Amino acid sequence: MAIEPDVKDWTWVIEKVCPECGFDPADITPADVAQEIRTHPARWEAVLARPDVTVRPDESTWSPLEYAAHVRDVLELFRERLHLMLGRDGVEFANWDQDATAVAKEYRQESPRRVAHQIAEETELTARAFDEVPGELLGHRGLRSNGSEFTVASLSSYFLHDVVHHLHDVTA
Repeated sequence: MAIEPDVKDWTWVIEKVCPECGFDPADITPADVAQEIRTHPARWEAVLARPDVTVRPDESTWSPLEYAAHVRDVLELFRERLHLMLGRDGVEFANWDQDATAVAKEYRQESPRRVAHQIAEETELTARAFDEVPGELLGHRGLRSNGSEFTVASLSSYFLHDVVHHLHDVTA
C-alpha cells in the first residue's frame, strides 16, 4: 500500500516545542545545527544496521530505511536552500514533494549501507554550510512555494527539527 502523503504544515515547530519528539526551537543558531547534526550519522548507521530496517511498522508509516533516505535528501535540500538564501534575500524555493520523491527514488529499494554512507557525506557538507553562515545574513528570507516565509535563523530551526524528529520516528 502507498503511504498517504503528509500534508501537515509543520512550520509551527519554529515557535513551539514539538510534543512528539521534544525538540525545542528556542534560540537555535546555524552553529547549533552544525554541531547537532554531526552527531546523527552514527545513529543512522545503527538504525540502518537493524535486521528489520526495511519493515514498515504499519501500512501508513515509512520503514527506517525510507526515513533514512528521506533524511539524506533533506540534508541536501536544506543545504541548497540555505545557499540560495545566503545568496539573495527573498529567494523563492521550488516545490518539493517528499512523498513523490520517495516513490521516484524508490527509497524502499535502497541499500541501507549506501544510505548510511550518503547520510554521513551529506551531513558533513550540510554542517559545513551551517558553520559558515555569516551572522549578518541571519535575517535573509526565503519563501516556500506555499507562501511560508523563513529567515536563515528560522530555517535553521525548522531544518534541525526535521532531522531530529525523524530520528525520533525510528526511535534512535
